[in-house]
Amino acid sequence: MNSPFTTEVHPDGVAEVVLNQPPVNALNAAGWHALAQTIHSLGQQSDVRVIVIRAEGRGFCAGVDIKELNADQSLIVSVNAGNYATFKAVHLNPVPVIAAVHGFVLGGGIGICGAADIVIAAEDASFGLPEVDRGAMGGAAHLQRMFGVQKTRYLFFTGEMIGAPEAFRLGAVERVVPRAELRETALAVARKIAAKSPAMIRIAKEALTGIEDGNLEAKYRWEQGFTLQAYMSPDSAETRRAFVDKRDAKF
Repeated sequence: MNSPFTTEVHPDGVAEVVLNQPPVNALNAAGWHALAQTIHSLGQQSDVRVIVIRAEGRGFCAGVDIKELNADQSLIVSVNAGNYATFKAVHLNPVPVIAAVHGFVLGGGIGICGAADIVIAAEDASFGLPEVDRGAMGGAAHLQRMFGVQKTRYLFFTGEMIGAPEAFRLGAVERVVPRAELRETALAVARKIAAKSPAMIRIAKEALTGIEDGNLEAKYRWEQGFTLQAYMSPDSAETRRAFVDKRDAKF
């Protein structure tokens, strides 16, 4: 099976991880575990000073492969573990991680952005967590790292999307650029960081992570505990069937 992403380490110390899993960059359980291992491993390499995560296709990431879960619900445990490992690999990576996003940023895409150090968005980017409509939980801790408490709850309860300009106004992203300039903008920021003392940047990353309020990984793990509960609820199967059938759920 082809990998859902590619990786390249440039001579300037910038590593690019590019999601490329048509049609919507939704990763299955194996894909999430592989992504986590790759991001973690890059951070251990002495020649990597900054990591940029971006994507090809219609959008950045639509999260998990709902169709895979609908076919085999037992995979929820592996998917949860893969998501947790990926977001942890980003958040606790020894080097800065930049998320360069376009189009839809959903579910696991929010997890990557919320765990990242810097988010750069294309003008067409939109952020959302449709977990309630998928019979799942998780990701609110990462969304709340980008937005305020009440905005996070509004987005989570309604499933609505928030566009890049509004995300910028609320301080959730570093900058908004035309889609055609997204990659180069992200790489330019990465190169600026990579040109500095790698030892100092790694120390700064650890220090900044250490002074954050609360424990992001513990918060996300708490959320994930409710995913199994959600999957066992009578409404959960209907939400997943409706998604696969491309219809409104009926309760």
